[in-house]
Amino acid sequence: MGLTSMAVLLLAIAAAVVLFALTIWLWPRLGKKSVGSVLGRFGMMLATQLTLFAAIGLWANQSFGFFASWADLFGLEKGQGVVVDHSAGSKPVEVVGIQQVKGHGTVPSIAGKVEKVNIKGPESKIVSPAYVYLPPEYFQPQYAHKTFPASVVLTGFPGTAEALIKGLHYPQEAQKLAKAKKMQPTILVMMRPTVAPPRDTECIDIPGGPQTETFFTKDLRKGLSEQYRIGTKAANWGMIGDSTGGYCALKFAMRHPDAYGAAAALSGYYKAAQDATTGSLFGGSKKLEKENDLMWRLKNKPLPPVSLLVTSSKQGEHNYEDTLKFIDAAKHHPTRVSSMILDTGGHNFNTWRREIPGTLQWMGSRLSA
Repeated sequence: MGLTSMAVLLLAIAAAVVLFALTIWLWPRLGKKSVGSVLGRFGMMLATQLTLFAAIGLWANQSFGFFASWADLFGLEKGQGVVVDHSAGSKPVEVVGIQQVKGHGTVPSIAGKVEKVNIKGPESKIVSPAYVYLPPEYFQPQYAHKTFPASVVLTGFPGTAEALIKGLHYPQEAQKLAKAKKMQPTILVMMRPTVAPPRDTECIDIPGGPQTETFFTKDLRKGLSEQYRIGTKAANWGMIGDSTGGYCALKFAMRHPDAYGAAAALSGYYKAAQDATTGSLFGGSKKLEKENDLMWRLKNKPLPPVSLLVTSSKQGEHNYEDTLKFIDAAKHHPTRVSSMILDTGGHNFNTWRREIPGTLQWMGSRLSA
């Protein structure tokens, strides 16, 4: 059973409940002042605590998508050392797997399809996996010569791309909304912002390091537009992200309005984090650090003609006050800013699932085919 399997979580919960009940039941019998009784009490308490922590850890992993598999949890997934062939004939996007949208049948023209791809960046020299959701309309004859808008959907850090499908249900929600005529059919490109694992690059072109910004603003768009029927203009491309992915989405639209015409940040923040996972991001350059500070940009740079959506909660979100400041500073022509503020919420999947339908509808209204 996989790490993210519901069966594993339910088994851990059941084990914790059973061991807790056994501890209560057997405690009087283990009350003697003997070595065996002391060891028995110690063993029961230890087993109960371990299963309890395991259940909480599995629940947290399902809620936040920290690890995708047992191998990932125990550090066996390295994901490095990929050699990229940039010679003539080497395709920038390689399809390595296909799956159907769960619960919607197996016929692509009715259910859509999700393709797992590897995206190779000739400029950034980065290779990253992604999942591409193609809506049912993509396979229908009347749309055979139509180009589609696309929205890149990013997780937080570290995050797993699979969580966008299995935990946040982006393809299922997009298909439901398109069927109800509440959003236009849109291609979704689902992936992590961590394209140089295990480092958190905060979506920056790091001096002497990974060129993440170049990958997302140039390589990804060009490669996918060549592989799929996606428009090539900024008005055809949007980005949605939660947490770190939200910061990246806003930044790409603000710094590269020629690449992304709209961006939505679910529980996003407005300045690059710097800690042990990021290392030195700016190579000592204060100028580069300021240019990646979104609040600084609003006050010191011309506002670009893009659409931005930010979300937060009055209770439960640490970014609430900063989000209000961002809204106030950004609501000037030509930038169009929208917000979704919940009364209560948090930095978790449950909150984001409440925000995703409205976010997808908003994005669909901002992109053109």
